[in-house]
Amino acid sequence: MADSKSIAAVIVAAGRGERAGSPEDGPKQYRPIGGHAVLTHTLRVFLSHPAVNTVSVVIHPDDHELYQAAIANLKVTKPLHPVDGGSTRQQSVLQGLEALRQEAPDIVLIHDGVRPFIDAALIDAVLEPLLKGTAAALPVVPLTDTIKRATTDKTVGETVPRADLRAAQTPQGFAYDQILDVHRRAATETDHAFTDDSSIAEWAGIDVALVAGNTGNVKLTVARDIEMADRELDRALPDVRTGNGYDVHALVAGDFVTLCGVRIDHDQALSGHSDADVGLHALTDALLATCSAGDIGDHFPPTDPQWKGAESRIFLNRAAEIVSEAGGSILNVDITLICEAPKIGPHRQAMRQKLAELLQLDFERCSVKATTNETIGFVGRREGIAAIATASVVYGGHQ
Repeated sequence: MADSKSIAAVIVAAGRGERAGSPEDGPKQYRPIGGHAVLTHTLRVFLSHPAVNTVSVVIHPDDHELYQAAIANLKVTKPLHPVDGGSTRQQSVLQGLEALRQEAPDIVLIHDGVRPFIDAALIDAVLEPLLKGTAAALPVVPLTDTIKRATTDKTVGETVPRADLRAAQTPQGFAYDQILDVHRRAATETDHAFTDDSSIAEWAGIDVALVAGNTGNVKLTVARDIEMADRELDRALPDVRTGNGYDVHALVAGDFVTLCGVRIDHDQALSGHSDADVGLHALTDALLATCSAGDIGDHFPPTDPQWKGAESRIFLNRAAEIVSEAGGSILNVDITLICEAPKIGPHRQAMRQKLAELLQLDFERCSVKATTNETIGFVGRREGIAAIATASVVYGGHQ
């Protein structure tokens, strides 16, 4: 259903964060947690979500260098617009919404940049009613503490029943045209200081649907919050996934083979629709397996004439892009070539270097090995060459 509607996100990150510690530490959205800025963690979730097409990041006019540093390690594969914010959150959100006018999305998600523990499941939960035509959706969690109303002399005035009370979170989702219109109206028709965007929708008479929030989706407000978030990320287990790939091609009459991107003179050639590089083909499948993206034949069908004679680096590069778009970072790759001839040893280091160049990995993270089939089977009879590949990829925050 998401494919039929365009979806954008406005990430609000223009605050000064006066309660988050010493001014010299900088705004809280740029403080490091888990080795990266708070804002980096937040943006990574939205940039990697398949339903989100565009992200507008509202920043303080003085923070452009901090912002560039925060996005330096992100894999940006969709439009990412930095927008200067205003003196209040409400003004900043309006600036972010205005910046999306050219894209004119159907739906917009508005999220606090200092909620770095947002996850794809909560984004999906907010989107669900919006994709069905609801104008506004708000994630909430029940209050667990007893609520007291204080008097002016700092004594308890009353205990407030909490059964119907909920704490509002972000992302808050809206039909884009409607929330842009009511934000514009609120800017000119009232002096009320709205603390979130669902409040503006309520003011305009828009029904706001409630969806279950996530207690882990905390807003980092004071210095202790940031310290706790840093410890939490240090304890978190990284999402490391391993994929395997296998490929085989027949040997025919010829004078060279291409293995792992390296041309080797030989008294036979590999037969295939492309250059028949079994090593890169197996590795392409291994990378795709880490994010359940099918196999090489799904993306580059042998029936398609445009891939006839194509260099297999094209396939491998696309697989690496798919991994990146899914929020993954390749840790290491390993290929085992199975053949009686040619000898792989003299070319192994060149193959490792080629893998490092193609995948932009360190040389020591690229492994190539070889073995024979002890003259057994089709490999042993020099009728073909096979390859087995393994790739390890980390997804999410620990990149």
